[in-house]
Amino acid sequence: MTQVSRIYTIAPGLSFLDILAEGILARWGDDQLALARVRVYLPTRRACRALGEAFLRASDGRALVLPSLMPLGDLDDETLLLSDDGPTGPLAAELPPAIAPLKRRLLLTQLILAWAQRTSPLGEDQAARLADELARLIDQVETEGLDFARLKELVPEDYAAHWQTTLKFLAIVTERWPEVQRDLGVIGAAERRRLLLEAQAAAWRRAPPRDPVLVAGSTASIPATAALISVIAGLPQGMVVLPGLDQAADEATWQAIESDPGSPQHGMARLLGQLGVARDSVRDWAPAPDDRRAVFVNQALWPAPRTVAWHAQVDAQTHKATAAALNAVQRIDCPGPNEEALAIALLLRGHLNYPGQRAALVTPDRDLARRVAVELRRWDIEVDDSAGVPLADTEPGRFLRAVGEMVAENFAPLALLSALKHPLAALGEPAAACRARVRALELAVLHGPRPASGLPALRRALKRAKPSAQLIAWLDRLAERAAPMIKLMKRKSFALGPLVTAHLELAEALAESDRESGAQRLWAGEAGEQAAGFCAEMIAAATESFKLAGQRYPALFTGLMAGAVVRPHRGSHPRLAILGPLEARLQHVDLMILGGLNEGTWPSEVDPGPWLNRPMRADFGLPAPERRIGLAAHDFAQAFAAPRVVLTRATRIEGTPSVPSRWLMRIDALTRALGIDEKKLFEGEDWVDWANRLDQPEAVRPCLPPAPRPPLAVRPRRLSVTQVETWMRDPYGLYAAKILNLRSLEPLDADPGAAERGILVHKALERFVKRFPNELPPNPEAALLEIGRRVFREMAAGPGVEAFWWPRFCRIARWVAELERERRPALGVSWGEISGRLSLEAPGGRFQLSATADRIDRLEDGSLVILDYKTGAVPSGKAIDQGYAPQLPLEAAIAAAGGFGQDLDAVAPSRLEYWRLTGGEPPGEVKAISGDPAARAIDALAGLAALVAVFDDPETPYHAVPRPEWAPRYSDSAHLARIKEWAAGGERESPS
Repeated sequence: MTQVSRIYTIAPGLSFLDILAEGILARWGDDQLALARVRVYLPTRRACRALGEAFLRASDGRALVLPSLMPLGDLDDETLLLSDDGPTGPLAAELPPAIAPLKRRLLLTQLILAWAQRTSPLGEDQAARLADELARLIDQVETEGLDFARLKELVPEDYAAHWQTTLKFLAIVTERWPEVQRDLGVIGAAERRRLLLEAQAAAWRRAPPRDPVLVAGSTASIPATAALISVIAGLPQGMVVLPGLDQAADEATWQAIESDPGSPQHGMARLLGQLGVARDSVRDWAPAPDDRRAVFVNQALWPAPRTVAWHAQVDAQTHKATAAALNAVQRIDCPGPNEEALAIALLLRGHLNYPGQRAALVTPDRDLARRVAVELRRWDIEVDDSAGVPLADTEPGRFLRAVGEMVAENFAPLALLSALKHPLAALGEPAAACRARVRALELAVLHGPRPASGLPALRRALKRAKPSAQLIAWLDRLAERAAPMIKLMKRKSFALGPLVTAHLELAEALAESDRESGAQRLWAGEAGEQAAGFCAEMIAAATESFKLAGQRYPALFTGLMAGAVVRPHRGSHPRLAILGPLEARLQHVDLMILGGLNEGTWPSEVDPGPWLNRPMRADFGLPAPERRIGLAAHDFAQAFAAPRVVLTRATRIEGTPSVPSRWLMRIDALTRALGIDEKKLFEGEDWVDWANRLDQPEAVRPCLPPAPRPPLAVRPRRLSVTQVETWMRDPYGLYAAKILNLRSLEPLDADPGAAERGILVHKALERFVKRFPNELPPNPEAALLEIGRRVFREMAAGPGVEAFWWPRFCRIARWVAELERERRPALGVSWGEISGRLSLEAPGGRFQLSATADRIDRLEDGSLVILDYKTGAVPSGKAIDQGYAPQLPLEAAIAAAGGFGQDLDAVAPSRLEYWRLTGGEPPGEVKAISGDPAARAIDALAGLAALVAVFDDPETPYHAVPRPEWAPRYSDSAHLARIKEWAAGGERESPS
């Protein structure tokens, strides 16, 4: 039996590290040399740093020679990562070195890709993710000291075929991976650290150290750690200090805890059993307070079979003491993540009003942590998340990814702008000058459908836009810098190392400014240092045998970067912190906010992993997945005992109702069992209401629809027939275009849209009619197709436009050719794209109407047919009758007045037609306007004269959407008119 005096515990209600430091100083602090010989093992490196700070507080800031503080390892939800600061000298020298993590990921990725070639192909990014999962399995197996060779015994023939396939895949780690490690002369980091711990334990068994050795804060969930703790407990001056051992549970409950891996006390129960120590023999490191809250939370988290004993706790004294202990606990259920983050930020900000007190958010939800950090910036408070920021989301990480994707996507518009608009991009100039050139390039050629791929094609498109010579030279400089990487990326396969080098050289060349080198700008700061280290490790880890296609390189680069994290060297705020449960395990602050308490987040989902099911894991010797739940529950219970605690959760995530954490439901159930009204118990300030009111304006004044009244001198005196339609349906749109001179930009890398199709079809038909005004060629379809090919080529239709619209144009050409054979015998001559104008006398002066008719045909009887090509929707009869589609009637009025010229006398048209040309099914359709064209022309002209007279009044405003039923379906000016802010219900959509 181990001597009971060597096993201690520190109650959850005490600050573990502060009490530990005070106890060490009380025992050895009088002799600095004796204190220096003390060796303290803690779970993590962060705990070691925090204990050093606790010694500073305990000594009132006086100089101390601290004990040796050594981390046993960092335990996350899946894997134990033991530290390198173990025994040195002969013990370490006898072991092979540990393989670098990134090199292991690359090698595993390579093995997975080779395996996939024999089955189903995988992308490099998919293989990298599978490599991460395999690495976790390897770490688990090495940590537990198991042998992969036993996997073959776990898949009997009666198991599902899926598991048979899994076993074949796992041959990567059972057969290939050991060979790779032997060839390299390395072992896994987890295995090496386990062997070091085992060697240290064996050495101390042979020759126990005479100086004090303490292990504190560990629950010994790893076999090698448990073995070392067992040895330390038996040393002459060895001591074990457990975190928050439950000494109030009855014996039946304790036995249930020993068999329940999901219990927060399970790890310590197993450890005491291995040490051969009875629980009642464990002593308090420092006098324990009567902490009813710690007793309450331990009871709430008892194994399910023992919850029937809750009712035995009900008595007046227990009820009163528990209720008093829970007065400092508040629960906040928020409508969503945004409200939760803002409420937490308010709590943290409010706690700064208490001088000297500290507060922390503890959560495994990294999204919540980032939201809270952003909200705190409202008050210029910077708080770093101890879990760090993914390298891929930092400025240098995003830039490196953007540069790789730009080349891989052959300088497609979005990828090109993502890289060149990044703050680090400069290309040898001031960053502002570089962005100005990028903007000029964007406006010249990148809006609308995608241009042809590659920098040479981009240069040709730019030259057609007639830019400045400096912009062409700037683009040439970009091409020169990118040439080495482009050359490598064009190969079918290449070695990874040279490509990473070319990638970094291009990134540095793009980052170079007029004052600093690219390296100085790209690798600056904590994120830059981490990025430089990652890239250097990637180059060192790359092997010549690892070859891949260029298009897949960015996915692999991003996949490998996903595991890298930038952690701040020191938090920004001295009294506020955002911590993960692991970092907060042994720390206490005055206000502890436990956030993200939803099932699946805290605790996380119990997943046995993609490789082995539960029975296989148990047969193989791996711990049950529920052990992670027990470790998370222990973290929760420790934090719950802080002086003041706030529990938060979001009731809905992305609109979906969430499930409260099982611990919250246990707490609710126990309070009800004890006869306590949990609704009243956890009441407090309404932080959610305050959060909502924080952004609520003091007064809300409705936004009125815009009604600009520009002076008559700037109002338009010349409009086309299509602009007249806009004037009627959306006067504000006409005001924005003709008076403010605003033009909308097409989207970047736009899908081939109706506008492009309309331009191409109109241009091709215009040329066809002008080339064959009287007689058709022998094969009109072939002639129209030949004209169409030339139009597509001349207009530099992008690959998307040509691929999507050319087949449709071919169907249109066939339909038009058939229709022309029917119509031409009755026609005299045809004109395409013919311009005309007409003047009106108005109160504000002469007003000129212009039009460009798509086609006018003169019939044998001398009458005219005016046609309009529509590649989209044709106006409805109701719109034409009520004057809201005046285009063809106004063109008829111009023709009747002889406004088209070119041998077109003043003749009223006999027919007005729309040709609906979609290229679909059917490819085309003729829709004639009913009624007398001459009468419609007279009515349209009278309506235009009335409209001009109304707007010649300076008091007439240019309303936005004066008649919603006739509003245009899309309007470029809808966002300028702020329609959603004043329209009823905000239902009208602005253009995308």
